Amino acid sequence: MKHYICQKTLALLLVFCLACLSFFTFAGCSRMDSDETAEGLTKLTLCEVAHSIFYAPQYCAIELGYFEEEGIDLTLYNGSGADNVMTALISGDADIGFMGSESSIYVYAEGASDYAVNFAQLTQRAGNFLVAREEMPDFTWEDLKGTTVLGGRKGGMPQMIFEYILKQNGIDPENDLEIVQNIDFGLTAGAFSSGDADFTVEFEPFATSLEMEGKGYVVASLGEDSGYVPYTAYCVKKSYLDGNEEIIQKFTNAIQKGLDYVNTHTPAEIAEIIKPQFEETGMESLTAIITRYYNQDTWKEDTVFEKQSFDLLQEILMDAGELDQYVPYEDLVITDYSKEAAK
Repeated sequence: MKHYICQKTLALLLVFCLACLSFFTFAGCSRMDSDETAEGLTKLTLCEVAHSIFYAPQYCAIELGYFEEEGIDLTLYNGSGADNVMTALISGDADIGFMGSESSIYVYAEGASDYAVNFAQLTQRAGNFLVAREEMPDFTWEDLKGTTVLGGRKGGMPQMIFEYILKQNGIDPENDLEIVQNIDFGLTAGAFSSGDADFTVEFEPFATSLEMEGKGYVVASLGEDSGYVPYTAYCVKKSYLDGNEEIIQKFTNAIQKGLDYVNTHTPAEIAEIIKPQFEETGMESLTAIITRYYNQDTWKEDTVFEKQSFDLLQEILMDAGELDQYVPYEDLVITDYSKEAAK
């Protein structure tokens, strides 16, 4: 009898739990399936390659309410790497991906049918810097011969830009110096501080942090020496373009407003606006970093991804041995939204 009661009780509990699960699942789906918030804003998820001051116009657009002005309720999250961003985009976890456009080229070259299409460019310079152990006011790239440099991962834009600059200056990346590529992104500054290598290639805030701590000195800007390169852009799956033209246009409008702001305000003013995005960074460092990006003409005036820039990107990929043949600009880039936003 006791055994029967336990079985019956368990059965009832199981039915009750399944009913609860169905209710909450249904309720959850109702919330997730809704394209609009209570305020009438359209939900949109953006996955970024990194949360970096390098992308200041984007954060200005967020903090100044430009997305809300365009009717967008934006959810932003850090994918921590281009591979993760592309995975999120392809799986549908993100509506829009923000990363280096080389990822979209790789996916297309592999034969994907629903590949990523770039619709708006943000940065036009590389965002990393060469840091030395000592001040070198007369630095030339020839100074790297015979040294050890902490670099980036093979096939990544930071490393490819670095190698591109070396070759442009007659330096063989394979034989003229040693480039260490087995240290994870974000950990090279710590390794450099510990005494490894003669130079390191760093993004911000690490380059400025090394300077402020007296452990390194920025001697060259890869952004300046590589020229105008389409370093980061926004993309969506090809299939997303159908039926979502309006929301893509509104998103591009908001980013254009962010670009307008950074191109018409001082680094100090920009720092004040994006400070909530970087609470861990002091205002002095934040302003110094923005000034460095500002002075090297990092941000475009509009989001138009031009063919000349795309061709240069492919040239860098081919030179690095990461691409066998060119892919068509017309398939991977659309400029309609950018041109409309820039009017």
